Parts: sequence; C-alpha cells; structure tokens
Amino acid sequence: MPQSQPATQPSRIPLPGSGQMPLLLAMLVLLVTLLVTFSAWSSAKRAAEAQLLETFDYRTRDMAYSISRRMAVYEQVLRGARGFLRGSVELDRHDWAEYYGLLRLDQSFPGMEALGIATIIPRPQLAAHEAAMRRQGHPGYAVHPDTPREVYTAITHIEPFGGRNLRAFGFDMFSEPVRRAAMERARDTGQAALSGKVVLVQEGVGHGKPGSQQAGALMYLPVYRDGELAGTVDQRRRAIVGWVYAPFRMDDLMRGLGGAHSTDLEVEIHDGDPAGAASLLYRSPNASSHPARLRASAQIVPGGRTWTISMRSSAALEESLDSTRPQLVAITGIGLSFLISLVVWLLASERRRALQLAHGMTLELRQSHDRIASEQKRIQVILENAPDAFVAVDARGRITDWNAQASRLFGLSAGQAIGRPVDELLPEESRASFRKGFEAFARGGQCAMQGAPTELQVAGRDGRPIATEVTVAVMPTDEGFGATAFVRDITQRKEAEAREQQRQQGLDEARQLLARAQKLEAVGKLTGGVAHDFNNILHIISANVQLILRADSSHRKRLLSILDAVERGAKLAGQLLAFARRQPLHPLEVHVDNLLERMDSLVLRAAGDQIVLEKRIPPDLWPVLVDPNQLENVLLNLVINARDAMEGNGRIVLALNNAHVEGDAVLAPGDYVTVAVADSGHGMPQDVMEHAFEPFFTTKPEGKGTGLGLSMAHGFARQSGGDIRLASEPGKGTTVTVYLPRHTAGAPVAMA
Repeated sequence: MPQSQPATQPSRIPLPGSGQMPLLLAMLVLLVTLLVTFSAWSSAKRAAEAQLLETFDYRTRDMAYSISRRMAVYEQVLRGARGFLRGSVELDRHDWAEYYGLLRLDQSFPGMEALGIATIIPRPQLAAHEAAMRRQGHPGYAVHPDTPREVYTAITHIEPFGGRNLRAFGFDMFSEPVRRAAMERARDTGQAALSGKVVLVQEGVGHGKPGSQQAGALMYLPVYRDGELAGTVDQRRRAIVGWVYAPFRMDDLMRGLGGAHSTDLEVEIHDGDPAGAASLLYRSPNASSHPARLRASAQIVPGGRTWTISMRSSAALEESLDSTRPQLVAITGIGLSFLISLVVWLLASERRRALQLAHGMTLELRQSHDRIASEQKRIQVILENAPDAFVAVDARGRITDWNAQASRLFGLSAGQAIGRPVDELLPEESRASFRKGFEAFARGGQCAMQGAPTELQVAGRDGRPIATEVTVAVMPTDEGFGATAFVRDITQRKEAEAREQQRQQGLDEARQLLARAQKLEAVGKLTGGVAHDFNNILHIISANVQLILRADSSHRKRLLSILDAVERGAKLAGQLLAFARRQPLHPLEVHVDNLLERMDSLVLRAAGDQIVLEKRIPPDLWPVLVDPNQLENVLLNLVINARDAMEGNGRIVLALNNAHVEGDAVLAPGDYVTVAVADSGHGMPQDVMEHAFEPFFTTKPEGKGTGLGLSMAHGFARQSGGDIRLASEPGKGTTVTVYLPRHTAGAPVAMA
C-alpha cells in the first residue's frame, strides 16, 4: 500500500499583543497625534498672524483718522481767528499777540509754527505801507523779496513774534508759486486751502545744520471786507483784504500722533501721489530698510489738498507677534504624542483590557464632551438671543465674555472686546472712580450694584453716552472676584420720560399763557368800557368849551388850556381803546418789508445815533392785512422801548419772517408773518414780564413813559387777528415778536 502523507499542522495565529503589533500600533498612534499637533500648531500660528493683521489695520485707520482730525482742528483755529478779525486785517499787533496767548497754540497745537495775517498791498501803496509799519516800532521792516509786482501779500502780523518767525515778517507769499496757488484757491472758494510741499521761510536758507530743515505746508483762510458780498468768485476777489494762515512743520505736526503705539508703524506722507523725494512731506524717524510684512495706504484731503499716507508694520510691531502659544501647543502636543504612544505600547499586550479601557475612556470622553458642548451651546444660544448685552469680567477687570447684543450696543466685535479693560466701556470721566471701586470689589466681592438693576451711563459705538440699566452678579475666581453683567439700553424709555416731562411743561406753559391772555382780555374789556365812556365825556366837555369860546373870549387862555387837556385825554382814551381792541382800523394789504423800508429814516431817528440797527428780511415775505398807520406806530413804539431799555447804546435787530403755527394756545392754526424787535438791554425778570402788557405798567422813571406802548401793540396785534409774544432774560436783552396773519387774495376784510 502506498504510504499515507502526514496531516498538515494548522498555522498558529499570533495572539494579540505578541510580535510587532504593539510597536506598530504605538507608531500609528504617534503619527496620528503628531498630525493633530501639527494641525493645532498651524491653527495657533494663523490666529496669531490674524491678530497681528487686525492690530495693524486698527493702527493704520487710527493714524489716518488722527492726522485728518488734527488738520480739521487747525482749520477751526483759523476760522476762529478770522472771526476775531471781523472782516479787517487792520489790527494792532498787541491785540493779535493777546489773542494768540489766549489760544495757547504753542502748548496745545504741535506742528503749528505760527499764526499770522497776510495783508494785500497794491504796488502804489507799498512805500506808504512800509513807512507806516516802521512808525509802529519796526524800523527794519520791508516787504521782501523786493521783486516788482502789481500786488503784494506781506505778512504783517505773526505770533509768536520772535525767533525764527521774524524771518517771515514782511515776506510776500505771492512771490512763491506754491503758496500763491493755495492763496488764490482759498480766495476764490472762500474755504480753507492747504498748500503743496514747501520749505518754510522760518527755516531760513543757510540757517541751521544740513538736513535740519523740515518739509512744511501752509493753510490759508480768506478774510473778506466786512459788509461786502462774497457770494460769487468775482465778488470774493473784489472783497478780499487778506488771509489768516498757519505754517506747519511736518515733523513737529506728526509728533505725538499714535501715542504709546507710535512705534508700531513706519509712516510716510506724500503731497498727492507718491513721487519720491519731490512729494515726500514726512517719514517716521523709526523707518528702517527691513522688509515689512504688512503695508497699507490711505488718502485724506485736508484743506482741499490730497495727502497720501503710506504705512508699513515696524519691526517692533512684528516682534509682538504671539509665538509663545504656537510653541507651547507644539511642545505640549509632541510630549503628549509620545506619552500616549508609550501608554498604547504598554497596554497593547493585553488587547481585550486595552480595548475595553479605550472604549470606556472614549465613550466617557465623548459623553463628557457632548455634555459640555451641549451646555456651552445652550448657554451661547441663550446669551446670543438675550435682549440685553452680556459682559463677563475677570478679577483683573478684563472682559472675558461678550454677546451679540453687546456688539450692537458698544460697537465692538467679540474679538475686539475680549481682553480689553471693562472701564473702556464707560465715559472718560467715570473711568478713574470705577477702577478704584473695582479693585476693592475684586478683593472682597462686595458690590453696590449687585442684585437690583442700577442705572449707569456707558459709552456707545461713537463715544456718546448711553443710559443703561445694569444687573450685576458676583463670579468667584482663583484670582479674586469677577462679575457678570446684563446691560439694557433704556435710551428710548428715558426719551419717552423726557418727552412726557416736556409735554407736561408745555401744557403748564400753555395754561399760564391762557391765564394771562384771559386776564388781559378781562382788563381790556374793562378798559375799553371806561375809555369809551371817558371819551364821550371828553366830547361833551370839548363841545361846550368850543361854544363858550365862540360866545365869550375873555377867558380864552384858560379855555384853550382846557381844550389841550381834553385832547390829551382823548389821545389817552384812544390808546386805551387800542389796548381794548375797540379802535377803528382801516386794514389794507401791506408788505411789511416795503413799509419798513419807507420808515427807515424815521426808525433810525427814533433809535438814536448810538444804536446799531440791524434788519433781517427774508426773500418772498408774505403780505398781511393790517392798518398800516397803526403798524407804523407799533414799530416805532417797540424801537423806542428797545432804545430806552439799552439806555441809548447797544444793538437793535428788526427781524421779519414767515411762520406756520400749529397747536398754539392763543393763535389759530395757519400762516403768519412775524415782526421781531430784539435789543441787547438789561432784560426783564419773569415777574415784570407777566405785567408788561397791562396798561399803565412801566419800569421807566416817572415822566419817562405812560406804560401804554406795549398795551397798544398787544391790542393792535389781537384786533388784527394775531398776537404778540415777549421773550426776555435778565442780562440777555428782550425780544418782542408780533404775529400777523398772512393775507391771501380774496380774503374778507373783517376788522373795525
């Protein structure tokens, strides 16, 4: 028989944990954890670079805004100086020096080299101008350069008057094309104009060390002759008498901008588009040749001229890049990777136990992670949809949490807000006291604002104060005590309360006005009745005296005296009837501006030579239907009252205007023409104003007035369908405003 083959032995399957399997598994875990570590390191590095970019963007925007704001402030300084001149450059140098000293420009406005006035001097008047300046105490004064020109624009006033500014005294800025172009642009537009790049006369050619001369620029604002029209280019050219101007040294101008972070940027400023050294106005002293990682540029238009600001990140800013966190992530990740690999290698020999342990740990970690993630998501959803702003603060006063409503309230994203001191959310004046109180709170955990809502002013997105209601809860930490706060904007509630208070105040004023009107109405009825009866008696007396005169002339002098007294009494009765609105009127269509023009000489004589009379008449003034003679009397009485209130010296303003009235306690709704007479006298207290329209009430000395002027004006205005209003305050003058109804064609005449 053939021999049978021996049975094949089954191959042995290696047990888990034997051979190279633990090592391979450990290497696989190490590779995976290293990949995770690399991903975390890359993410941390990108976050640090994004933070650096965000910081750079903020610094560049702040720098461009700071330069633009500083130039705008300097333009306002020039506007204030032009207002001080009042349309004339003929000013004593001591007055100019005193004005400059009050402004303290040398302390508060860096880069503004001086504040000066350039005066236009026609060529025929040059010699007389130089002689006059020498007589004023400047024996060496001369307009320079002395090249013959048709018109000179010499610097006649400059402060501070000393040092290198003396080089500019008498300098003709029209002699230099760049300055002249800016001056002509300011003259023709009436606005501030900035010149191109120049070297200031104050620098002096040949003065100082080489390279010490700074680039400069000048800002001009035209001064037009007082009283002349300047609405068109031709009118402005005829009215120009000079310029108020300020020269700037660019290095000095930029000093202090950027504050503590000024070294974060390397800045260049060019006049217009960058064109090398020819357009370069300024370069940061910390500029270097290192290859910057970040660059940005911006353009601003100060004084109508374009400046290009080029900015690069400095080495100091780039060194602030947070490299510690990525390094810490890498070191920690690598260490954990090797540790986890070692644990896996040690546990791989007992596969079942390792699998069970890994499965249990994974399940527990997953459940814990899910619980934490779910709780975080729930809290985040609650906070993000909360109607109030939520802010959490640690024991150092730094913001740690921030929701969407807080971003809308304060204008900061979560990335911008987290890490900031919480006191930056308050107005500037409240921050010092808050920091002091928060330090005590962080140590002891006691807060007066805890629990119940407390009203607090915070700073909104544009810095304006916002009324809020804050609810604070204490949050213990390892370093002390922090806090969480819900902040509710109550601006609308405050505005509603203010509107309600204003409405109540308006109602109270309307009630007082109605009560005074009713009082005057009652006094008017009584006065009208008495005046009417008194007038009838005077008619009887007058008729009998005239009959006696015809029959017997032996007592003529006494009878004429009686007639004179009767006439005065009749005039008084007529004034009382005017107050009582019972005088006969002859209304006509009247254009008040034309009537005022016809009365011009009469009003001037009534005001007196020492009174400055100003008239303000708008175009397209509506006509009114009134008795023109009575209106003239009212205007004269008001001007005379204003003159007496100022003791014959001051300013009277006659202002006409169109007005529409709605919801007034006395006037019917509709269109009115207002005639206002305002004086700069002593004004009246409230108790005097309440009796001002009553007949025979006067504050003048005995014999200086009858006390019927305002009473007649009141009666005329009310009889004409309008009203008269009085506005006064002690020390601030008085304004009397007469409201007359607008007249439209076809309106009925219903006055008698």
